[in-house]
Amino acid sequence: MQSVVCLFGAFIAAAVFHPGSCVDTVIGLYGETIEVPCNNGTNKPNGLIFTKWKYVKDDGSPGDLLVKQAQKDEATVSATDGYKSRVSIAANSSLLIARGSLADQRVFTCMVVSLTNLEEYSVEVKVHKKPSAPVIKNNAKELENGKLTQLGECVVENANPPADLIWKKNNQPLVDDGKTIIITSTITKDKITGLSSTSSRLQYTARKEDVESQFTCTAKHEMGPDQVSEPETFPIHYPTENVSLRVVSQSPIREGDDVTLKCQADGNPPPTSFNFNIKGKKVTVMDNDVYTLTGVTRADTGIYKCSLLDNDVMESTQFVTVSFLDVSLTPTGKVLKKLGENLMVSLDKNASSEAKVTWTKDNRKLDKLPNFSKLTYSDAGLYVCDVSIEGIKRSLSFELTVEGTPKITSLTKHRSNDGKHKVLTCEAEGSPKPDVQWSVNGTNDEMSYVNGKATYKLTVVPSKNLTVSCLVTNKLGEDTKEISVFSLFEEDTSKPEKNEDGAEQAKVIVGIVVGLLVVAALVGLTYWIYIKKTRQGSWKTGEKEAGTSEESKKLEENNHKADV
Repeated sequence: MQSVVCLFGAFIAAAVFHPGSCVDTVIGLYGETIEVPCNNGTNKPNGLIFTKWKYVKDDGSPGDLLVKQAQKDEATVSATDGYKSRVSIAANSSLLIARGSLADQRVFTCMVVSLTNLEEYSVEVKVHKKPSAPVIKNNAKELENGKLTQLGECVVENANPPADLIWKKNNQPLVDDGKTIIITSTITKDKITGLSSTSSRLQYTARKEDVESQFTCTAKHEMGPDQVSEPETFPIHYPTENVSLRVVSQSPIREGDDVTLKCQADGNPPPTSFNFNIKGKKVTVMDNDVYTLTGVTRADTGIYKCSLLDNDVMESTQFVTVSFLDVSLTPTGKVLKKLGENLMVSLDKNASSEAKVTWTKDNRKLDKLPNFSKLTYSDAGLYVCDVSIEGIKRSLSFELTVEGTPKITSLTKHRSNDGKHKVLTCEAEGSPKPDVQWSVNGTNDEMSYVNGKATYKLTVVPSKNLTVSCLVTNKLGEDTKEISVFSLFEEDTSKPEKNEDGAEQAKVIVGIVVGLLVVAALVGLTYWIYIKKTRQGSWKTGEKEAGTSEESKKLEENNHKADV
């Protein structure tokens, strides 16, 4: 490192001094070889006789170091002090000083003698040394909230020039304000080496927020870069201002659970012992901040408190709710009822909060429980009631069976699609599932049973007109019904097939007509007898019969209708 420093301003130097009046400056490193250049390394004049190096002693007198003759390879050392073993000359005439120290901070002069001239070039040498890494010593054991306390002392050693120290908190510089922050720095020099050590003491007024603050010391020096100490943290002591009680058990709390209450205070150091108020009863817990309730019940629901041992006023409160759910369902299990009977279903619940009720029938969700005032076969099934609150669920069920005597609701017939068979369909209701018996042989095609409704089908090939009966039975009774089936072989297949149900209807119509004729004849006969008796009465009393001609006319009409 080299620079030129003029003793006066540039204009004055140019006017008064000869070339060489400005002094170059060379910065060397402590403990290493310092190279002092002669005329910036361009010392090769024509007719060079010798080059000589000299210096200014501590007392201001000149002193010779060495001489290098142009015709000789080796220089002659003329120094008799500490430089004797440390100086030499380079090929470019630069002075080499081994094991540089602060004692080498002086002016050295290179004198160049030639056949035609004598020139001198002065160079000032400065020696720099990088300081040791900064270290924070004499740390405070703790800091007290709001109190000015010496936090520590930062030290760097063996530097030249002296290093500057900067205190930082969380990487932000601290500024001495004379009140809450006071920084005192001192510089000392080693009597032997002359190197400087810098120390800086920090007095700091801590706050509660400084519990996690990191303090560092940065050393700045011309040799750079900045060096930073290891971060330091300090416990901050402050009294308790707030107490908090927490329920650390899993929520919701159910009957039978263990409940842990944890009391905490914001002081530092934190209190380790507390008073717990367990539903009005004071319990002191030493060297612990928790209290556990084992196997809680609904009776443990209530207010719980904790406080400091020496200050009952500073307390915290929590309301603990123990969740519970009681459910009763009537009926339960297997329920057997008769068709048309009434079934009363009762659900009673008692819970710590509003309970949610859902019903399912055979795993299908219901909007609500059906009305069982008059049971039907479709009401049968497995009913499950789920009652729940947060964290608790109860399931109750009953299986309803509705029984009834079989009853045939329909007996029909139709020709098969290919026209070669007759298909009889017998529909019946009943529970348990009815068994079927047909009065003729055939092929049982299908059978279904859903919600108490059974459907039976029989395929037959009648060779003559038949009356077929369907008989359904279960353990409660039976029912039967008949139907007429015409022979397939007697029907005229060349003409469109008449509907057998239509034939049956024709028979019914004929029966009705004949019945009406008989009724008309009876009415006519009754009326005739009535007229006859009336006339006999008139003869006996001598009264004249009125309207005889009209009654006779009506009688004749009725008799005529009867004959028809």
